[in-house]
Amino acid sequence: MRFLMHDLTHRVTHFSGSRTRLALLAWTLLQVTLVSAQDQAERPLVSSPSLQEQIPPSSSGALPTFIFGEHLFGRPDLETVVEGAAMLRRGDIVIKADRLEYDQPSDLAKARGQVRINRAGNTYEGPLLELKLDAFEGFFNQPRYYFLKNDAHGEADRVDFIDEDRVVIRNASMTTCRRLPGPSWMPDWILRANTIRIDNEEDVGTAEGAVLSFKGLPLLPIPYLSFPLSDKRKSGFMPPTLELDNVNGAVVAVPYYWNIAPNRDATFTPTLMSKRGVNLDSEFRYLEADYAGQLRLDLMPADQLRQSNRWGFSYAHQATLKNILSAGNMALSLNLNRVSDDNYWSDFAGASTSLTQRLLSNDAALSWSNGYFSNSVRTVRWQTLQDVTAPIIPPYDRLPQLTTRYARADVNGFDYSVDADYTQFQSDSSLTLQPNAQRAFSLLQVSRPWIAPAGFITPKLQLHAASYQLDRPLNGITSASVVVPTFSLDSGLVFERDARYFGKDLRQTLEPRAFYVNTPYRDQNLLPNYDSGASDFNFASIYSENAFVGNDRISDSNLLTLGLTTRLLNPESGAEVARFGVAQRLRFKDQNVILPGGSPVVDRISDMLLGASVNWDPKWALASTVQYNPSTKQSELATLGARYNPGNYRVLSASYRYQRGVSEQIDVGWQWPVNDLWGDRGQDLGRGRGQGEGRWYSVGRLNYSLDEGKLVNAVAGFEYDAGCWLGRVVLERLQTSASTANQRIMFQLEFVGFTRLGVNPLKTLRDNIPNYQLLREQISAPSRFSNYD
Repeated sequence: MRFLMHDLTHRVTHFSGSRTRLALLAWTLLQVTLVSAQDQAERPLVSSPSLQEQIPPSSSGALPTFIFGEHLFGRPDLETVVEGAAMLRRGDIVIKADRLEYDQPSDLAKARGQVRINRAGNTYEGPLLELKLDAFEGFFNQPRYYFLKNDAHGEADRVDFIDEDRVVIRNASMTTCRRLPGPSWMPDWILRANTIRIDNEEDVGTAEGAVLSFKGLPLLPIPYLSFPLSDKRKSGFMPPTLELDNVNGAVVAVPYYWNIAPNRDATFTPTLMSKRGVNLDSEFRYLEADYAGQLRLDLMPADQLRQSNRWGFSYAHQATLKNILSAGNMALSLNLNRVSDDNYWSDFAGASTSLTQRLLSNDAALSWSNGYFSNSVRTVRWQTLQDVTAPIIPPYDRLPQLTTRYARADVNGFDYSVDADYTQFQSDSSLTLQPNAQRAFSLLQVSRPWIAPAGFITPKLQLHAASYQLDRPLNGITSASVVVPTFSLDSGLVFERDARYFGKDLRQTLEPRAFYVNTPYRDQNLLPNYDSGASDFNFASIYSENAFVGNDRISDSNLLTLGLTTRLLNPESGAEVARFGVAQRLRFKDQNVILPGGSPVVDRISDMLLGASVNWDPKWALASTVQYNPSTKQSELATLGARYNPGNYRVLSASYRYQRGVSEQIDVGWQWPVNDLWGDRGQDLGRGRGQGEGRWYSVGRLNYSLDEGKLVNAVAGFEYDAGCWLGRVVLERLQTSASTANQRIMFQLEFVGFTRLGVNPLKTLRDNIPNYQLLREQISAPSRFSNYD
């Protein structure tokens, strides 16, 4: 077969007009290696679930070459000349031109007259092209070009193709603003450079002798600039950031990012603060198969605010180690945080969250398991940052804490477990007013659950035991122990029915629940308290055996909790449309075990818990919880929240929180197009939109204290989306004490697909505004088939 086709193509020298199709067929057959039926049987076709985005270099040379055109000349195995609507295809390369010459021995293609080349979605247009197809090496004169990854385009005197990944553009311009009709069109922003180098393998571009202009005004003359083509990491200086702060003054930071390896990187950020001096922030991250971590160090010598050297240190590390004691693995966790002084948390509000809290933990833990056993060794040391206007009692260090647990489930229908804990508590006794101590604690639990579709019942027995050895007398004792038994019975029923509300078919449940607990009184009021506190009163804790968290207090109880929940479910998906619940405790005797400074609980009927959540429409979400006191007929605690999210970049959220005698606050957050206010509800801008079609967005979150009558924390600003550039101005206020607050203004100009100038407020917006969306977020890299010729 091969010889017949080869002989046929030798007869073809020139075809035109109506005979072009025959010439095309014959010439294509010359380029394609035919295989026999036996070869096809040896190489069966393999289906692919998707089109191939990238063609491996190893197979690109074996791909067939297809040539189309109105007139075709040539010599087999030597050269091909095509005139009139000429086109050459090989793999992800498409060349179109008025005239196309292809020399097969050198693999050189020459194109003239209205030339257009498409290489994996990147396009170049101009009058003259010479290119070696396999090596993708050549040049293009006076081209216009478009890059798929960052949606950028521009013009140049010449483009040199170094290889399939690298391009050098001479006397070039670049912008991501969409070209509009008319000879006087000028993009909102444009980069002009003597040389632009594009490296698609590293996804990075560089510009030499560049000037960045915005709205016709030069912003930055740049001798050398590196910019990303995608979100892929690269080493180099990041855009400088600018901000104004009432504590720091004018702030200028120039981060440097070091991409050490695919699994390691570091960032160094020297920052100049006009009121304070120079701060150096450094961060190192690493990721391995068995361990990962992050190290951060902030250093500010001679801080003019406090006239001292300031520093902050944080280190987090997680690792999986081979367990020499069993077939399982051991887990190591480190979380270390230290700062130079008590005022660090308020003076460096922009530092990492772990360093801007007043309680800094230094925690190291090693855990492992062996069959039904799980064990851990842990040490915790706290650094407490004191404020004379609001002092706090420091928590106890645990040096060390040893725990072990043995648990079995469904052993002849029974579940049982044994927990043991040994902890040595240490602290400054002058601040905690308690002696240091060693505490041993154990908990034995046995339960027998009966579970069926219509309900459940679970009786449980618990035995708590604790022993203390004090380093000095407390209430006249240096050692003490206590043993407390507990019996509980948890039960519930589930009823279902089909229902219809407001025209919607639903499945409704009715779920009554009863929980009884009986714990006899054991005097613990003279014992020290190292880690116990009152449980929050909510729908989770109301069905628990102990009124306290921690292991130093086990509440005496003889009470019954009754609750009722009804849910509305989507009968097809099972998704919860609405939930309503109520629960209350009935106490049959006083609770006499209390925390230091507390008083016995004598109320026979507890506060009533009322809760509701509604997701009737995907756009709306409502949730509310009320703690109601039937004796005073007043609510002790109430929360109410609502969110409206009708579409992209449109979210409104509001919440109300009230705790009697403590606080009353309202919280409002939003992201919304301002254009909607005057009836412009057009489409939000997307990839490739040009200037002149901008939309304003208002963003913010306000936290207001009703009882104090003042704003506590606030974030408010505007975003402007012009298609090829974005502008952001955001004001942030953070309360640091009852009388002081940090305020700063952040402004940013983002040239889409190129770079950002100014302070990046995106982290602030993400952390504060529920369901905030980036105006320009690329979920995945664009496909080459989205710009396919």
